[in-house]
Amino acid sequence: MKVLPRSLAGPGPASPRAAWPFPFDEDWSLHQPEVWTAFAASPCLRLWTSLAPESDKSSKRQWTTTANRFPFGPPAWQITLDATTPVELLHDVHTELLDLHLDRHSDRDWLYEDETAPYEAYVPLFARGWSHDVKTDGTQTFRAPEGLGGVRHRYATNGSDGSAWTAWGGYQSDPHWQARFSFGTPTKLVAAFTASLISTEPVHRTAKVVPFLTRRHLYIATATAKQPPGYSLAAPPPPGPGPGRTR
Repeated sequence: MKVLPRSLAGPGPASPRAAWPFPFDEDWSLHQPEVWTAFAASPCLRLWTSLAPESDKSSKRQWTTTANRFPFGPPAWQITLDATTPVELLHDVHTELLDLHLDRHSDRDWLYEDETAPYEAYVPLFARGWSHDVKTDGTQTFRAPEGLGGVRHRYATNGSDGSAWTAWGGYQSDPHWQARFSFGTPTKLVAAFTASLISTEPVHRTAKVVPFLTRRHLYIATATAKQPPGYSLAAPPPPGPGPGRTR
C-alpha cells in the first residue's frame, strides 16, 4: 500500500543502496562486512557514511554521515539518524549531499561554506500546518499537526557542541526515530530533510512495518491489498504539491 505522512510510515527498505544514491559503479566506495552494516566514502575521502551499531556494546544501529575538510581529518559536521528513520528521508538528504559534493561550478565549497538561511529549512513546515514555539533558551520547535513529530532548531548558542537541528517521528517522549544535524551542517541538507518530511508523495509500505501506535494517523493513498483488521484511517491530507528542493 501507499501511505502518508512518510514520517509515521516506518523505516521501509532501509538498505544502503536505497538510502545512498552515490555512484558506486563509478568512484564511490562501498564496504558491507556483514548484514545491516555498511560503510561508504567519497573519492576525495572527505565524506564518510555508515550504517552501524551506535557503539561496540549496542545492538541499536544508526546511519551516520560525516564531513571532513581534508581526508581523515577531524569532523567538520555530522548527521546521525536512527536506523528506524524512513528511508525516503535518508535518500533525499544524501541526494542533496551528492549534489553539493558534485557542484564544481563555483568558487565556493558548499559542503563547508553554505550560507543558506535557516528559514529555508523551516518555513515550508508552516504550509503544512505545523505549529511554532519559540523559547528564551535559544531554541524554536515546530510540531506536526497531529502532534506526532517535530523539528527543533537551536538558533542561539554559546558554542558549537551538540545538535543545531533535531527531528523526530512519533511522540517526543518516546520517538520512533530521531535525526540530528550538528552545527556546521549545510542548511541545504536540513532543508532537503524537512522537504522530504512533509512531502505529499506517498511511500510504499506493508502493514507489518508500520509502527503500531501511528497506524491510525496514516492516510492510505492506494491500497494494494485488503486492509488489515483494526487499521483505522484519518481523512485525506490537504491537496497541493509538497515543496521541492531548491538550490
